[in-house]
Formats: sequence, structure tokens, C-alpha cells
Amino acid sequence: MYKILITGSIHETGLEILRKEKDIEIQYAPDLALAEIFKIIAPFHCILTRSETPISRELIEKAPNLKVIARAAVGIGNIDVNYATEKGILVINTPGKNTNSAAELTVGLLISSIRKIIPAHSHMCDLKWNRHAFTGTELHGKTIGIIGLGNVGHRVARYANAFEMEVLAYDPYIAEEVFERHHAKKCTWDELISSADVISLHVPKTEETTGMIGPEEFSKMKFGVVILNTARGGVIQEKPLLEGLKSGKVAAAGIDTWEVEPPKENPFRNLPQVVMSPHVGASTTEAQKRIAESIAIQVPRALRGEVVDYPVNMPSVQVLGSGPVSSYASLAEKLGVFSSQYVAFNPTHLEISYRGKLARHDGTLLRLCFLKGLLQSRHDYVSYVNANQQAENAGLHIEEKDDPGSTDYESALNCILSTSGHQFSIGGVVFSGPHPRITLIDGFVCEFEAEGTILATTNQDRPGMVGVLGTCLGKNSVNIDQFQLSRNTPGGEALSLIRVDDDLLDSVLEEIRNMEGITSVCKIIL
Repeated sequence: MYKILITGSIHETGLEILRKEKDIEIQYAPDLALAEIFKIIAPFHCILTRSETPISRELIEKAPNLKVIARAAVGIGNIDVNYATEKGILVINTPGKNTNSAAELTVGLLISSIRKIIPAHSHMCDLKWNRHAFTGTELHGKTIGIIGLGNVGHRVARYANAFEMEVLAYDPYIAEEVFERHHAKKCTWDELISSADVISLHVPKTEETTGMIGPEEFSKMKFGVVILNTARGGVIQEKPLLEGLKSGKVAAAGIDTWEVEPPKENPFRNLPQVVMSPHVGASTTEAQKRIAESIAIQVPRALRGEVVDYPVNMPSVQVLGSGPVSSYASLAEKLGVFSSQYVAFNPTHLEISYRGKLARHDGTLLRLCFLKGLLQSRHDYVSYVNANQQAENAGLHIEEKDDPGSTDYESALNCILSTSGHQFSIGGVVFSGPHPRITLIDGFVCEFEAEGTILATTNQDRPGMVGVLGTCLGKNSVNIDQFQLSRNTPGGEALSLIRVDDDLLDSVLEEIRNMEGITSVCKIIL
């Protein structure tokens, strides 16, 4: 009997589905305090939550029987996914179930703000009647700039088209035909920021998107712009937004997500031109029902070791199968993760070569794992299930080749990313153990453990460069764990891969970047 602890409120439909499973026992405790969860978690095989419960390393340590962590929502910020993966625990969630709800809320906030519906309502509640105090503006003929043309963004584009608005969109990870399909004009970041009457954000919160709208962006916007955020708190810097609203540069704003939730102090509350909601993008009956149904169907499958629809981390080994494909799955994902951080161009073509014994097996899983690693930093959700679709959305064309001939290794996996005028290659092998190793980076032959924080540099191949790098790291108290040097030709270019014990500060990277003879610097986290 599998035991499930449910610590987040879900729709009754999901509970009914779980109760019908003969090998499932549930304890529904949506208001259970974290301290109490720590006390009772030990015998449970699954914990199902929303955002209420932080699934931390400490909680996972208290749950020796835990096989599945299920999130009845899209975000996974409350889950220590890395430690769950290390412990072999499958993490699943429910992406795409609130798409309509979030898009409709965006339009609701927009209309409420530009038509001054909230202050007009308050005016009426005070038994007043001044029709001239609430003159608004129309959407018809206005320009909306959509940042992020994914699931929610493209629906907002469709709604905006219905209002006969001009739709601009910025998304460097989406194929041209996606813009065309949703009648959105693809534009640059500066074009959107400076041209739009309304700016609406629909991006995940990543290192790239955090604080992406700040003082510089506000300075370039039209006077009287309207700002909407139903994506994630923190993608818009709240202080300059507040300043823009007070100065009139920003005419109105609709805010559903916040830098700190719930806000401890909310300086927006006294501004009549701001429409606020407490992160309710998914809070519709329909969305909650879809989410509950999805997670209730997935959890039993996950506990039984079956394939699930929305795994966040790698699925269990029994799902992957056995043999060389299974042992190469983790390496394939790490090669993708490395590439996503190292490659400076937006690839349009991927060629994957399976060599040696690996060529005699179906490489589908390895392709999906590589894509998952490559794309996950650029998209809200990428799994081995939707990796192909995300690659197609990004305009990435994939070609797979078998090379069963003799190689230096029993099996090997090589991947080449390219676009017009640019190419990058990476490859690796798995030694018995298993011990995954990166063996090829852009023509440089190496043998490097695919783990940890790595400083990757290229430099002119000349005496003293290794010493220069070592001296710089030592001066900045950075301890070296592993060092690998490779060069293409004597006197040509050399590649250094340096794994370090701690994080590398941007100041250290910049110092190395400015050294004579250094041609590139990149920090990789695997």
C-alpha cells in the first residue's frame, strides 16, 4: 500500500480519483503545520503539495520511504529538486493546466486598470456619482508588447488580436512560425520596450529574467505605458515601477505576482491606478480541477514506476530501462546543461551521433535528455516528455546518426549545435561505475568529470598561461579541485577546464576575462 500525504488544498475531483485506487492510501491535511509534517512524514511514499510546504533537504531526510514529490502547480521553487534527484526521488508537477486562467486574468487586470474600474467601484460604494472622474482609454488600436510567447503569452496575444491591438512580442527562444501563427510581430528587446503602450510579462523566473525590467527599461518606455505582471514576482523591479507610477511615466499597472509573497509592506496599495491580486493566476475552478485531475493521475503511476506526463527531474531507472542507454542518460543531460551555459549563439540545428555499442540501441531517450538539459534554462518547464515540442518551438532541427564503427571508446555520444556561421561540438563517454566523462569540447579532446562548478577558459597557447590562471584563483581564495588542459595545435589555442570547490564570483570571472592572452571565459554549473 502506497501512502500519500497531501499538504496542499486540491480540488475534490483529484481526491476522488486517488481514493478509488486500491493500492493508495491518502491523508489529506492541507493546513498541517510544517513542524507536524516533520513528525509524521517518515512512513509516507509521496508528499503532494502546492506552495504551502517547503520540501527542503531537511524534510527529505526525515522521509526515508519517499519516492515521489508532487506539486499541484507549475512552479517548483519550494522543492529542493537537486537533493530529491540525488536521493532518487521523482519530482512531478502540472504545467500548462492554468494557461487559460492566467491569460484571462492578464486581460482582466489590463481592462480594470485602463478603465479605472476599481476606483470607480469604490466611488460608488461611497454613494458618490461623478462620471467625469473615471475617463479611461480603449484597447482598440493600441500596441501591446508581450515578453515571452509561451503557453500564456501566446494566448494573451490571441486575446489582444480580438481587441484589434497591434501585437509585438519578444522571445529569443521561439521559432519564427510561432510568432506568425499568433499574429505577433517579432521584435527586438529595445523595440518592444520603447514602442508598446502596454507591456505584459509571461516568462519564468530564471537568472536571465530576474529583474529584467528595471530603471533602464522604464527610462526607454513611452510616457503613459501600462505594465502587467502575471508571470513571476521579481521579473519586474518593484521600486522603479513604483517610482514610474508616482511620476506618471507608468499610467497604470496590473500586478498578480510579487517580489515577496505575501508582501510585508505594500507601497502600491494607496495608488488608485494599480490593480492588485494575491497571485491568483491559477485560481479558477476550471484550472484547479484540471490541476487536481492531472496530479491525481500521475502520482499513482509514479509510485508504481510507470511513465508519467510531467517529470521535473530524471525519471527512475526502471522507467529508463537498462544497458548503455540507461547509463548514458545522465551524461546526455549534463552535456546539454553544459552547452546551454557555454554556447553564445542561438542554435538552429542539432546533430547527435551514437557511437560503438550505443549505436545498436534506440537513442530516443538520450536525445530527450540532451534537449532537457539544453533547453531547461530558457523555458518554464522542460521534461523528457515535452523536450521535442520545446525544441520545435525554439526552431531547433534535430538530426540523429549512428556510427557503429570502431572508436577510442566502447561507446560514445557526440552532439553538434550549429547555426549560420557558428558551430559547437561536445561529447562524452561513461566508464564503468558509472563514471560519466566529458571527452570533447569544440574540438578539444579532454577527459573531465561532469560534475560541480567549472571554470572553462580558452587562451592563446603560450608559456605561463596555466600559472596566470592558478595565481588569479589563488589570490581570490578559490581552491582548485580538478584541472584539465587541452590544446588544438602547438601555439594555437588551449582550453582549460578547472573545477573549483566554491562558487566563482563575477568579479573573478571579469578579472580573468581581462587578462592578456585569454580569449573566452565561462562559468559552468553541473
